[in-house]
Amino acid sequence: MSKIEKTAVVLVNIGTPTKADAKSVRTFLGEFLADKRVIEGRGPRRWLWLLILNLIVLRRRPKKVAKLYAQIWQQGSPMRQIMNAQVQALQKALQGRFEKPVDVFAAMTYGRENLTDVLHKLHAQNYTKVFVMPLFPQYSATSTGAVYDKVGQFQSSIRDVLDIRILKSYYQHAKFIQGLAQSIEQHWQQHGAAQCLMFSYHGIPQQYADAGDPYPRQCLQTTEAVKTALTAAGSEFSGEFISSFQSRFGVTQWVKPYTDETLKQLAARGITSIDVICPAFSADCLETLEEIAKTNRELFIESGGIEYRYIPALNEQPLFIECLSDILQQQAADWLGEKIDT
Repeated sequence: MSKIEKTAVVLVNIGTPTKADAKSVRTFLGEFLADKRVIEGRGPRRWLWLLILNLIVLRRRPKKVAKLYAQIWQQGSPMRQIMNAQVQALQKALQGRFEKPVDVFAAMTYGRENLTDVLHKLHAQNYTKVFVMPLFPQYSATSTGAVYDKVGQFQSSIRDVLDIRILKSYYQHAKFIQGLAQSIEQHWQQHGAAQCLMFSYHGIPQQYADAGDPYPRQCLQTTEAVKTALTAAGSEFSGEFISSFQSRFGVTQWVKPYTDETLKQLAARGITSIDVICPAFSADCLETLEEIAKTNRELFIESGGIEYRYIPALNEQPLFIECLSDILQQQAADWLGEKIDT
């Protein structure tokens, strides 16, 4: 009697503290910032960073960051709530799409529901095929690369490895671009267009880009694709499109232009209204809800701006869920059988 093959889809995001308190934040940041993918360095540089992390960063930052989390924490972490909604929406979208069943799960690179733990649970439940979908549209060694590492760690810990495929990126997928363009258009229909539309992406150190990380290039390509989609949809926006990079950390140079400095420069030039979208995020989180939507808004207005509006991430919007479903069709149809017309 042949063994029934079970297939799982695992959506992966970066992770989040379990609670909005300093202890939970310290635990999460400790794991996140100790990852060699996030903060690179070998030998003495590595040891120096670990000393700085444990003696300075993890003593000073958790309390401050916990206060920021408390401002956006409602029934729990926004990222976790949104991810649960994404899992449910994708599971519903996949019903009847393939001949064989597929189950959808959530995992995080860091913190609770760690990807390696989730994979071990799936292994124990006799899943033999797993499609891992990092929800980072653009590839970076600091994000998707870390997911590959986690999968490798899991596979090296078991004898009979699972059949695992990993989505590397989807920044050029038509429905992802359409989803971003649609969000922008709907925002403009409701509020009117600002003088400037800023595409603000999470930053990485410039040395990572110089070493070959394709992330900055893929970010700029995302911006261009959305601009093209807006034009194709008949958008009459005549303002300025700008790409920038946010959330730099430490003293080294990061990929430019920096979002905060760009906002001040725009205000100094007489730009009084701006719309901001963050296409590197599939789910709203502390970075988008606090840094982008609140702190940067205050910065822009203090610099002379008048109107600053944040356009939310795609979260569980239908086009984004369709994007994920289509990717599964394109990259795992041989596992699941032909598409069933509905």
